[in-house]
Amino acid sequence: MAYEVEAPKYVRLAQTIQSRIEDGAYAPGTRVPSENQLVQAFGVSRPTVVRALELLKRDGWLESRQGYGTIVRGRPAVVEQKDRRGVEALARDESQSQGRLIAVESVPVPVRVASALGLPKRAQVLMRRFLVEEDGEPVELVSSYFPAGLVEGTELADVEPLSGGSRAHLEARKKVRFDHVTERVSARLPEAGEAELLDLPAGIPVLSVLVIAHDAAGQALQVSDVLLPADRQELEDTYRLN
Repeated sequence: MAYEVEAPKYVRLAQTIQSRIEDGAYAPGTRVPSENQLVQAFGVSRPTVVRALELLKRDGWLESRQGYGTIVRGRPAVVEQKDRRGVEALARDESQSQGRLIAVESVPVPVRVASALGLPKRAQVLMRRFLVEEDGEPVELVSSYFPAGLVEGTELADVEPLSGGSRAHLEARKKVRFDHVTERVSARLPEAGEAELLDLPAGIPVLSVLVIAHDAAGQALQVSDVLLPADRQELEDTYRLN
């Protein structure tokens, strides 16, 4: 049965502050209200305010300046890259891409994905897992996760390859608008099943690119975990989709 789980208070507060930045209520270069003012204005606890501000700083909406306080940066700057895994994951037409659909199933949300989507640890999400191949060789494993409430009324749960990409499908079926993507990249050793699918020898690490697609208000709509052989330090990017 499909259901929606409300995001934690600090995530909802961060979304509200981000919306005020978007609509100009909190202008770039100005100070955001103090923690005490935010506690009073929104009726939340100080820890909730602190976590919300930390989240906005991490994603590039705010910054701390010594002796001046927390400053509004505005929408995170566009970062130009030749290789945008996020756009590829959102736009991939499974029916036309080289590779194969490995799994479509409801699964317990992974911890990193739960944090990105603002879901509790025991929530169920829909996972679509696609193995990208080139000349018959596996080169990339993409596991995309969708909140249960966003799946209803779409073809995301179908076991057939999806045409047109998940972004286009969701924007057409659910009338949502994808606005920007955050990528968190880290190296790790693959799980046994991942190593088998990617045909990796024992001890070879993978690069995990956690792709988080947001709407203009900062709500995460989809998270994709893109795995490929790599040995790089963690980094994070945010860029516009249009």
